[in-house]
Amino acid sequence: MFDRPKTGERAILVHMTRQGQPDPEELHEFRELALSAGAEPLFMVTGARDVPDKRLYVGSGKAEEIREHVEMQEAELVIFDHDLSPSQERNLEKLLECRVLDRTGLILDIFAQRARSHEGKLQVELAQLRHLSTRLVRGWTHLERQKGGIGLRGPGETQLETDRRLLGARIDQIRKRLDKVDSQREQSRRARRRTETPTLSLVGYTNAGKSTLFNTLTHAHVYARDQLFATLDPTLRRLELPGGTNLVLADTVGFVSRLPHDLVAAFKSTLQETIEADLLLHVIDVASVRRAENIAEVEDVLQQIGAEDVPMLLVFNKIDLLDEPTPRIDRDEDGRPVAVWVSAAAHLGMDLLLQALQELFGEGRVHCQAKLGPADGRLHALFFEHGQVLAETLTDDGGWELELELTGREYERLRKSELVLGAQWEPLSDQEV
Repeated sequence: MFDRPKTGERAILVHMTRQGQPDPEELHEFRELALSAGAEPLFMVTGARDVPDKRLYVGSGKAEEIREHVEMQEAELVIFDHDLSPSQERNLEKLLECRVLDRTGLILDIFAQRARSHEGKLQVELAQLRHLSTRLVRGWTHLERQKGGIGLRGPGETQLETDRRLLGARIDQIRKRLDKVDSQREQSRRARRRTETPTLSLVGYTNAGKSTLFNTLTHAHVYARDQLFATLDPTLRRLELPGGTNLVLADTVGFVSRLPHDLVAAFKSTLQETIEADLLLHVIDVASVRRAENIAEVEDVLQQIGAEDVPMLLVFNKIDLLDEPTPRIDRDEDGRPVAVWVSAAAHLGMDLLLQALQELFGEGRVHCQAKLGPADGRLHALFFEHGQVLAETLTDDGGWELELELTGREYERLRKSELVLGAQWEPLSDQEV
């Protein structure tokens, strides 16, 4: 077994396609991922292969070519833009005599560097341990069998089995901690629902400009750089629209093509902000040549986490990179905003985005009066939970007379509720206030 280097930053990159020439944008993204992880890309090896080799992923001739580049460039690391099986990693490391990393391991390493909050670090560690659990044999090939003899008998299990047991215990411990954090987040979400504060969640392909847009709208100072996965930990800020409506805006982690499933599962609690949002702002890099592919990748991840049915407003960002940067609002046949063209960095179209949000959320409030009997306790609690009670009077029969305000959306939703159908309540006027 070769001695693993401590640095491991001088890297040879390997990208294979099924047929034809590689996509330049995919090569650029792969290189950016390597740079984001702190690697120093020395050379990019490309090739085409219909079916991956079971032993080396690449063919023997291509593996020999990679080995020559490793020796010539004095590389310490080879990064594949593909998912490798544990046996493929082991075989490649033996042949190349250097460390081998696949795409999942590369993204996990970037996330480990960017995690700042306690929750983010736990989520990354969980994903790393899940990934590592299938690769334990790599470091313990000399201890896979127990040795006999005086002083050499083990406690009844091999070192590999001991590591797997300890790894499983650590995974269970992290899951319990994340469950506790998730419970705290759910309490915050319930508090926002009680105060009728709608939540917006920024989603989009990594480096589409979500954090820059977040900073521009909320005047926050979230870390924003021209690099992949600049933001990892979710950040929430209050946003007040021109009409006075208050919203909560959440900035979440960016997506990327072929995002590891373990990572999606580990960040499920963080992405819960996206699932529970009232509206998704899908930020799209309008200048990217892979715009359509990036949109499809984001929609795929949203489907994985169960957020495909959340209402969405498209935000085409970076219009300042176009030949004719013209901010505008696109509308559907009913006149509702469906897309806004802006530049967060150049502050173009921000007024139009706020206008679109005001149209979607500032639909006015309905002034209502309700007369409830003593048996309508559940409905009484429902009105307090979903509306702003302006006045409450106890009646002689033990009921209540309420004067309250509801958002237009809540009014329509409650009006169709079975609890409300038999109650005496109605708007004080036909006009929204």
